[in-house]
Amino acid sequence: MKTKTTSLIAFALAATLPLLAQDKQAGTIAAIPLPKAVASTGVANDWLRQQSQAFKPWDIGGSLRARYENKQGFGIPGIPGSVDFRAQGAKVDNDYYLTRTRLHIGYTETWWSAFVEGQSSTANNDARYAYANAPVVPGTVKRLGYGPESDTLDLHQAYATLGNPKEFPLTAKVGRQELSYGEERLVGAVNWNNIGRSFDAAKVRWENEWFSADFFSGRPVVPQDGVLDQANDYDFLCGVYATSLKVPRNLLDVYFLARNATRAANHAEPSPQAPQPTARDIYTIGGRVKSTPGEIGSWDYSMDGAYQFGDFAYSNNGTPAQNERLTQNAFMLVVQVGYTFTNLWAAPRLGIEYDYSSGDSNPNDGTHGTFDNLFPTNHKFYGYMDFFSLQNIQDLRTLLQLKPMRRLTVSLEGHNFWLANGNDYLYTAAGTPRTTGGYGRAQGYSTFVGSELDITATYAITRFAQVEAGYGHFFVGDHIQKTLDGNGGSQDANWVYTQLTLTF
Repeated sequence: MKTKTTSLIAFALAATLPLLAQDKQAGTIAAIPLPKAVASTGVANDWLRQQSQAFKPWDIGGSLRARYENKQGFGIPGIPGSVDFRAQGAKVDNDYYLTRTRLHIGYTETWWSAFVEGQSSTANNDARYAYANAPVVPGTVKRLGYGPESDTLDLHQAYATLGNPKEFPLTAKVGRQELSYGEERLVGAVNWNNIGRSFDAAKVRWENEWFSADFFSGRPVVPQDGVLDQANDYDFLCGVYATSLKVPRNLLDVYFLARNATRAANHAEPSPQAPQPTARDIYTIGGRVKSTPGEIGSWDYSMDGAYQFGDFAYSNNGTPAQNERLTQNAFMLVVQVGYTFTNLWAAPRLGIEYDYSSGDSNPNDGTHGTFDNLFPTNHKFYGYMDFFSLQNIQDLRTLLQLKPMRRLTVSLEGHNFWLANGNDYLYTAAGTPRTTGGYGRAQGYSTFVGSELDITATYAITRFAQVEAGYGHFFVGDHIQKTLDGNGGSQDANWVYTQLTLTF
C-alpha cells in the first residue's frame, strides 16, 4: 500500500517534469512553435490552385488520425464492477485502436461563405461499451457497439457565414459548428476525443478596435454510432464571450454562459455515446486575464475565475431529494505562471499551475456546491490519463517543456490531486460522479486522491505529418486506497499511446 511519503516523493519528482499545453489563443504555458514555414493552405488546396485560379475561393482538404492506446487500471464502462484503480475482481485493462478521418469542402465569397465537414470515427478492440447506461437512465438502452469513440460516418460541421469584418463589424455564423473559447476549460471542441464535439448553433460576432464579442446559442450534438447524429433538443448553451487587447500587456476575456437542460435531456436519444445531463439551469459568469506574449520578458501568467448560480437536480428518477432542484452556488479558479529560458539549450520552459473547483458538502441542505464543468476540453489540463474534470478537485500541476530539435518537442508533467470537499464525489473526465464499485460520498476519508506523471513527445515529420507518443503513471493516494478497501483493493494505473496525424 502506498503511503503519503511515496506520494510526496512523487510530487517532488513531478516538480521536475511536464506539458504539452494547447491554448488556442497562445495560452500561458503553451507549446514552443516551429519556425514559420512558407504559407500553405493544405496539400490539396495548394495543388488545386496551382492547376487553376478558379480554385482560389474553394477550401478542399481533410485530415487522417490514427491512435493506439493501452490502459491498465482503468475502469471499463459497461463491465460490472470495473472501476478506476481496482486491483482485483473485474477487468480494468484495455487496449484499442482509433482512427478519425475528416473531409471538408468550403467556399468563400466577399460577404458570405459555406463549409461542410464529414467525419468517420472508428474503434477496434475497445472493451468499453458504446453506452454503459450505469446508473440506469429510463428511456435509454445499454449498448456494446464498438466503444464510445466510434461514429462510423457522420456530419461534424455544416455552416454558413454572412458578413465581412473588414467592411462591417457584425458577422453571423449559423449551422453545425465547433464552439471553442479561451483555453477551452468551459467550452471546447474536445479534439483529443475520436469524435470531438460540435453544436447546432447560431452565433453573431461584433468586432471593433476595442474588443470582439460572440453572442451565441446552441444545442450539443449527441453522437450515436450507426445513425445520423442529432442535437439534444433539451440541452441548451447560450452566452456571450468578449475579448479585449486594450489592457496593457494583457489579453482580457469576460463571459456569461447559460446552460439550460430539462428533465428530458438525459434520455433525449436512446443510445448516446456518452451520458447526457440531468435537469439544470446553471449560469456562469467569469473572466480570464493572460499576459501578452513577449510583453513581460520570459515570464507569462494567466488567471481564470468563474462563479455559478441557478439550480441543479442530481437525478431525474431517484428519490424526491435527488429530483429536487437545488440552488447552484459554485465557483472555480485557475492560476498559471511560466518562465522560458530562451538562452539555454532546448529552450526549457517551466511552469506551475493551481486549479480549484468547488464541491458539494451536503446533498440535503438545498444547495448544490459542485462546479459544473459545462462543455470543456479536459484532456489538456488535469492529466493526460483523463481521470478528472474541473469538479470538486484541487490540482497542483508542474510543467517542463524542452525542444531539443527544431521539429521535436518533449514535455513532462506532474499533478497532485486533492478533493476540494471530502463529502462530495470524485468526478470523471466526462463530468459524471463515480458512484459504483465502492466510490461515493466518502465522509471522513483523506482528500488526497493521488499523483500523476506524464511524458509526451511530438515530432513534426513535415508541415502535414506529425507523430507523437506518451506515457502516464498514476500513483493512487489515501482517498482511493480507503475507497477501494474491501472492493477489490487498489492499484496504480498506467497509460501508453502513439499517434500519427496527416493533414491534406
